[in-house]
Amino acid sequence: MTTEERIKEAESRIFKTVFPSDTNHYETLFGGSAMAMMDEVAFITATRFTRKKMVTVSSDRIDFNRPIPAGTIIELVGRISHIGNTSLKVLVEIYIEEMYSFVREKAITGTFTFVAIDDHKHPVSVL
Repeated sequence: MTTEERIKEAESRIFKTVFPSDTNHYETLFGGSAMAMMDEVAFITATRFTRKKMVTVSSDRIDFNRPIPAGTIIELVGRISHIGNTSLKVLVEIYIEEMYSFVREKAITGTFTFVAIDDHKHPVSVL
């Protein structure tokens, strides 16, 4: 399989419902909860690409462009955006979908960096 095919096959999507228990006092999704979900889909994407043990080493930038209200569906999409020797970057986007309409908009974008490791926790090639 080519690298381009592996990138395409590694794309990962998770859907979740934002319940009132997931929100802050503004009735919007907690930022920390959003970041944890983003790291999860980024990890899944990185692992699906490499099929190796992966660890998060940084979240390079996270832009919270729209609040995510309770009572919405969110889709998290992870895509490989850069491949290095022992590391790779995963771009994660969160989209808001209103439950009872076809309105959909991007709310959050972030980039996470992962390193592939062996059984002794030493970096290894991602390819």
